[in-house]
Amino acid sequence: MEYVELNTGINIPIVGSGTNTFGKVNHDYMGEINGDTTELLEAISLGYRHFDTAIAYRNEAVVGRAIKESGLDRSEFFITSKIPGTEAYYQGEQDVQNGVEASLKALDTDYIDLYLIHHPWNDLEGILQVWKVLEDYVDKGVLKAIGVSNFEEKELTYLTDHARIQPAVNQIESHPGNWNADIIEKSFKLNVIPEAWGPLTRVSDEAKAVLDEIGASYNKTWAQVILRYQVEQGIIVIPKSHNKERQAQNKDLFDFELTKAERERIAVL
Repeated sequence: MEYVELNTGINIPIVGSGTNTFGKVNHDYMGEINGDTTELLEAISLGYRHFDTAIAYRNEAVVGRAIKESGLDRSEFFITSKIPGTEAYYQGEQDVQNGVEASLKALDTDYIDLYLIHHPWNDLEGILQVWKVLEDYVDKGVLKAIGVSNFEEKELTYLTDHARIQPAVNQIESHPGNWNADIIEKSFKLNVIPEAWGPLTRVSDEAKAVLDEIGASYNKTWAQVILRYQVEQGIIVIPKSHNKERQAQNKDLFDFELTKAERERIAVL
């Protein structure tokens, strides 16, 4: 596994696992929580140590349970969670505190490696006030790093201009058809590491054909080519699979390197 150093000095595995349908009936995002830790334990057995969850996913407790069931020390893992950018969580300081404390309780941990504001809302000063509460938790050592998700340039720049503790990560959608290159470039310029959610989603058959052609010479799948393309840029990726074989493939990215010409072909997909 390779790591990225955040602006806090903390190292984060550059490949993690998304979890938004784990521990749910029929692997449905809106499905009832059934507490099944199978996919999480399979991922852990393959060497995954970076897991991404959120209050909105309703399954933080499933992630926490899997970590306990693994028998590995909590320090072996890098856990990301997120507080919703919805009114119930940002009306006042106590609402933010309630969200953080709920995440800690559900994950059954006394600290979280990375905690994000899940979505921005139309109130830059309000976002900053939530951020200040999260900064206090960093001061206490409860949140090791803080960041944002789905922030565009306007929100991200305002926050970096006014924050006491700079955001470490901006988690954004990035995949063929929507690489989000502009906000990725802006994030890097602000010393905020971009992290790709849904990196293997909504890939057209035409794009898969190009990616398969590129991957053939490396004995890699179209999905591995997508992930490698982003990893080579220093972007953290959090693919997700319920299949153990594909979980293994999604982290098997470090024994090949794309050429300049291949990267140029992928960039226009």
